[in-house]
Amino acid sequence: MKLLITGGTGQVGFELRRQLVTLGEILAPTRPELDLADAQAVERWLARHQPDLVVNAAAYTAVDGAETDTALATRLNAQLPAQLADYCRARDAWLVHYSSDYVYSGSGSAPWRETAKPSPVNAYGRTKLAGDRAIEQSGCRHLIFRTSWVYSARGRNFMKTMLRLGAERSVLKVVADQRGAPTPARLIALVTQQMLARRHSLGSGLYHLAPRGETSWHGFAQEIFALAEQAGLPLAITPAAVAPIATADYPTPAPRPLNSRLELDKLEQALATRLPSWQRQAALTLEEIAPRSA
Repeated sequence: MKLLITGGTGQVGFELRRQLVTLGEILAPTRPELDLADAQAVERWLARHQPDLVVNAAAYTAVDGAETDTALATRLNAQLPAQLADYCRARDAWLVHYSSDYVYSGSGSAPWRETAKPSPVNAYGRTKLAGDRAIEQSGCRHLIFRTSWVYSARGRNFMKTMLRLGAERSVLKVVADQRGAPTPARLIALVTQQMLARRHSLGSGLYHLAPRGETSWHGFAQEIFALAEQAGLPLAITPAAVAPIATADYPTPAPRPLNSRLELDKLEQALATRLPSWQRQAALTLEEIAPRSA
């Protein structure tokens, strides 16, 4: 079986390449090899290589940039998934796609269920929702995973940024009124592998994918610094020196949802297991970083 992984050099794509290697031949073209923004190039590549399974880890993830770079955000987040879905429908192949908590409005405090009505508050969320709907309406066999606050031991992400800033500064201000579950790319790839093994019995579906529990960006930052202290990483800051601020005190071009909690019951029932806590997942990711930073 030939597997196409788009975005294979990104945080999630890197972990997918490691986790799915036993399923078959991995095709993970780099940007010079395949420009995903070019629909005709994608069509030619698919016709030439004819993958049997498509895992779409590519996305336009610059939330603020999507407010103005709408054409590229729409292409990568909406049109590309639609194109891949059409290909998979024609070949009776499966498509795995990753969506976002940002498709929801962020109102209230209850965890969002998969059946909740999406109502994105920014352009990024609207383009991601358009991609989800295009896949669902295409008729292709699919698994869509909506996840939140993705990070990993590699690339640009909140954990890596905090470790860099925490080594330079003794005081930091971090938003404390947005709540969700930080989700490591490693967990996303592992769940993907397990769900692919069950895909024929489960059928197509939309699932929320995140660790158990919740925190704020402020709480996540404090946990990162506590773990970094335990690992002996160089820090100029302590967890107590991270000051909480409101979203209103940290204005950004794109509004952010305050409530990114995701209900996980559907995924846990499909996996017949309980997902791990976000704290344990953060510790495992920090363990990946610490040896390279020592």
